[in-house]
Amino acid sequence: MFFNKKNREQALRSHPQPQPPPSAEASPDLGLPIVRPMTEDDLPEVTAIENQSFSSPWTTEAFQSELRNNVLAYYNCLVFQGQIIGYMGYWSIFGEAHVTNMAIHPDYRHWGWGEYFFRSVMKQCVNSGIERMTLEVRASNLAAQNMYTKLGFRSVGRRKKYYSDNQEDALIMWVSL
Repeated sequence: MFFNKKNREQALRSHPQPQPPPSAEASPDLGLPIVRPMTEDDLPEVTAIENQSFSSPWTTEAFQSELRNNVLAYYNCLVFQGQIIGYMGYWSIFGEAHVTNMAIHPDYRHWGWGEYFFRSVMKQCVNSGIERMTLEVRASNLAAQNMYTKLGFRSVGRRKKYYSDNQEDALIMWVSL
């Protein structure tokens, strides 16, 4: 779909808007996290979350290379009360966002922040003219698959032995924005 002002506004109206998770509604004094671009200064916190989240984590140098050298890369942080509690990256290629990674700090999981963050980034993508989004997710990661399905993603294929740490398959998921 070619985005012009009319259909961009229609897409924004029809696309689910980021909503605060129930925990934020129960504690309004805590405020909502902000989504902002990642900088190299964020990398110690980002790599700490990465190391706590994945069996084959990206290195600080991998994130630095993405931020410094990859003109297709967009990385965001989710900041709550001055602390980075999550990050997400994607490559923008021909009107599609290819999610590279996403994680929420273990202490902030199951609060709804992952969905809130993902919806915020999806809205950012729509605003920049991106029409579709894709990602790979471990076949065993049912929690992530459930969240992605809730966000409108559909499984369209499988990459056999995609993950190098244990040769696990990845499901390929897509959503039209």
